[in-house]
Amino acid sequence: MSSRVADAVMEYFQAQPESRRERLLALHQAIMTAYPRAKVDMGYRMPTYKAGEGWVALANQKQHISLYTCGYHHIEAFKQAHPGVKTGKGCIKLRDRDELPMDDLIQVVRHAIEHPKPG
Repeated sequence: MSSRVADAVMEYFQAQPESRRERLLALHQAIMTAYPRAKVDMGYRMPTYKAGEGWVALANQKQHISLYTCGYHHIEAFKQAHPGVKTGKGCIKLRDRDELPMDDLIQVVRHAIEHPKPG
């Protein structure tokens, strides 16, 4: 990650409220630990992590933190294991009251990176 991109990513995290910042940084660190060679960029004005054809992204939204993937098939197992956590078509919406099931979230990241296409 270039220093310019690293600065932009850290500026993004620093601009978030403290409680969200801590959760975003924990997710960022977990993704970087799992994929230390991931290409990190600010795609769509949010930290985006790419490896091969797969990608995930993090964003602070008004009511939650989103973990975006490139398809619903990446979050199916997570949704079954955590029915109380809101999801979208290809994203997980982590509200402040939701715990961060980090192992399961990293499984989602692994699936999105290693199996970007359904099937």
